[in-house]
Amino acid sequence: MRSKRGKAGALHTTVKARPSSGVMADINVTPLVDVVLVLLIIFMVVTPMLSRGVDVQLPSASNNEKKQDTGDNIVVSISNSGAVYFDTTKVDNDHLKARIEEELRRNPGKDVFFKGDKRIKYGQAREVLEVIHNSGATTVQLGTEEVKKE
Repeated sequence: MRSKRGKAGALHTTVKARPSSGVMADINVTPLVDVVLVLLIIFMVVTPMLSRGVDVQLPSASNNEKKQDTGDNIVVSISNSGAVYFDTTKVDNDHLKARIEEELRRNPGKDVFFKGDKRIKYGQAREVLEVIHNSGATTVQLGTEEVKKE
């Protein structure tokens, strides 16, 4: 590097270029972008198929309204054995009431999605629906399977 003084005493420096070694130090991100896009597509396809709560055999209905599960609902399920679940946690009726009240206190606009196995007795479903009602829930959606029309 050489320094020269030009007119008016300004200092000018000259830098010699280094010889190119031919090796690029840049990272090729194209394969990374391809992998990320494939993973994004997989998640977009699989996510709507996931259902929250415990897997139960829902009763069939011919006049049901299809709604997409957005994850905003409180899911309460009753299995074939009569066990009650808040999302995927097994609870008794007292704890169910407390959990729903707490969830509604944190998020007042939430609805309750009730999934009752089709093999349970009506009395079991009624008891749980009473607990849901007494906990302050204003809207309860009942989960059903659509009847396949041939």
